[in-house]
Amino acid sequence: MESRIQSYLRFAASKQRDTQQIGSFLASFNRYSANPFLNYAIPNDAATPSLTEIKALIAAYESRGRKPRLEYIASLAPAVEEALVTAAFTVEGRLPLMICTPGLEQLLPVPSDIELIVPVSDAEILATVTVQNEAYGESAPSPEDIKRLSNSLAAGGIAVLARVVTTGEPVGVGVCSVPINQTTEIAGIGVRVAFRRRGIAGALTTRLVQEAFDAGITMAFLMAAHQEEVRIYTRSGFSTIGEILHISLSCK
Repeated sequence: MESRIQSYLRFAASKQRDTQQIGSFLASFNRYSANPFLNYAIPNDAATPSLTEIKALIAAYESRGRKPRLEYIASLAPAVEEALVTAAFTVEGRLPLMICTPGLEQLLPVPSDIELIVPVSDAEILATVTVQNEAYGESAPSPEDIKRLSNSLAAGGIAVLARVVTTGEPVGVGVCSVPINQTTEIAGIGVRVAFRRRGIAGALTTRLVQEAFDAGITMAFLMAAHQEEVRIYTRSGFSTIGEILHISLSCK
């Protein structure tokens, strides 16, 4: 399962961002945003990178005005972390890697005053991106943000928007990335501050899983940012199989 997910992440990076193979690292770069979560490298499985490779990786990111950073499944390249720490990288976090497969999903209830829809119209897609950006503390959506989601949906990605039944006010969102090898990542689940702790995130998660499995996907995975998310995703039918290491170059 871990190898399948790592392969997915490499392939998805090559489809979504500019990439460059630097020694044993696949580096990816977003042309439009310096957001560190959109710019990171993935080492080859069982990689044992030299200091020369790591310096070349650092130079590639810094030349583009991006922070040198990696996200990867730690167990598949156990020698990489020590090599990076020696080169002054610092661990940002170790995120639980969780999966769900058909038959294990648990459908959580939708609050009675909330409806979940799959966005189709331009207005619904704009609302989806707007809520997601707000939930994650980012600025108003750019044309590139909207185009990115539209292209993902056209290629088989999935989005679910939560909104107030009576007013249509958008309150939460979640997405599934474009599936590859019947695998998808559930990501970007966010709820506006005023509507949190009402079960909306769990309802979004289970609706996304439903939509994914109905589309023929056989494995959905995600990365939990903290223990509260782990509890929500566990109730939704996900189980932890490993961890994703986030590590970046320390500030000079």
